[in-house]
Amino acid sequence: MSVSRRQVLAGSGAVGAGIAFTGAVEELFAGDAAAAPIGGREGYGPLVPDPDGVLDLPRGFRYTVLSREGEPMPSGEGAVPSNFDGMAAFPGRGRTWLVRNHENRPDAEHRVPPVKDVTYDPGAFGGCTALEVGHGGRVHTERVAIAGTAVNCAGGPTPWRTWLTCEENEDKAGTGDYAKDHGFIFEVDPYRQGRTVPEPLTAMGRFQHEAIAVDPRDGTVYETEDAFDRPFGLFYRFRPRRPRGGFGSLRAGGRLEAMRVPGVPDLSVVQEPGTVLHNVGWERVPDPLAKETPIRLQDFGRGGVTHAQKLEGCYWGGDRVYFVTSYARKEEGSGADHFGQVWSYEPSGRRLTLVIVFGPDTDVQMPGESPDNICLAPHGGLMVCEDGGGAQYVYGVTRRREVYALARNRQNIGTEDEPEWGEFAGAAFCRGGRTMYLNVYDPGTTFAITGPWRRR
Repeated sequence: MSVSRRQVLAGSGAVGAGIAFTGAVEELFAGDAAAAPIGGREGYGPLVPDPDGVLDLPRGFRYTVLSREGEPMPSGEGAVPSNFDGMAAFPGRGRTWLVRNHENRPDAEHRVPPVKDVTYDPGAFGGCTALEVGHGGRVHTERVAIAGTAVNCAGGPTPWRTWLTCEENEDKAGTGDYAKDHGFIFEVDPYRQGRTVPEPLTAMGRFQHEAIAVDPRDGTVYETEDAFDRPFGLFYRFRPRRPRGGFGSLRAGGRLEAMRVPGVPDLSVVQEPGTVLHNVGWERVPDPLAKETPIRLQDFGRGGVTHAQKLEGCYWGGDRVYFVTSYARKEEGSGADHFGQVWSYEPSGRRLTLVIVFGPDTDVQMPGESPDNICLAPHGGLMVCEDGGGAQYVYGVTRRREVYALARNRQNIGTEDEPEWGEFAGAAFCRGGRTMYLNVYDPGTTFAITGPWRRR
């Protein structure tokens, strides 16, 4: 049965008292159809129109623009690159370090400058920048963290405080101006430029990467693949030879495997929130480098593997990994239609659970379609970065089953008659949850948002 976003959220309970940043999404959404409907005071109150036309927030909240594309970087390395995407925040002594992806293709207006010693392929325009942010949102440094990579979409932080940046691209050397193969993961040190090695972690696979999450208990890295055509992407796990080994340990290699759910070749056909799929297995990837055949097309034997359209956000919480499928469309080859799913996988029980399904209705009071980056707030509740059509929001869902808009992008990149707004990405909290860092993809903008977070 197809369940709309409105039905799912209206039937969600409020069991999640005491949820922390690493809490389980299941706790947040637990409940049954008899639960009270969404209502009451919504989040932090209505959004207040920004007189500067940049970012609408609830009363009591304020934003600081940390960075804009095209402006000169304080490092002197060139202009701030375009296409702000995935991001993480890392703590330091009185400072916060941000590492930000730039999903640049060859037509990007501002490429990531090819800085010496951190450039993988001079023919590629993507990469990461790093910002050192002090009190009051003052940016002390902004520099290139890695360059010469392609279409850096998302990634994820490691327990040893590095950033794994993912190429959503699988072009080989000789394509366009590329001198090297692409489709890899690279490790970036947010604190020091000199420690980043611009070499791919080849054992983790060559495919259209989206995001990763690391199990801090054993170092297993989970990876999503956002492939654009059939058969769609896979959900992977990488079992490193040196688990929890610290910076550079992933270069020692390991085993890459793809998820197989018995009897479910396509996750989109599962439509009932709360469905639990048992006996999840993992099949070894025959050729992680995809020398001749893309991984999703390789022969995994009689059992096969499980595919999904638009596998995107991925993060670790509590004792499980969560991942997002932004949408599925029958007309594009999926087994069923949906407007976004959140899944959780529990390694200890080999269980895969469909946590929530988003529906087709667009309503400022409801999370919009096509969830992309997603995270848990330190004070409880879910944050959803929307990447759909029309107005773009960051939504929150409280532990009291209230759904609210936290932010709206007001930067119109269309026309007055046909307005258009860039997606949100890279939501991340740091320093006890006092600040949320957030990107707008286009025009590339990074914000620090402060306010009465603990009021909820």
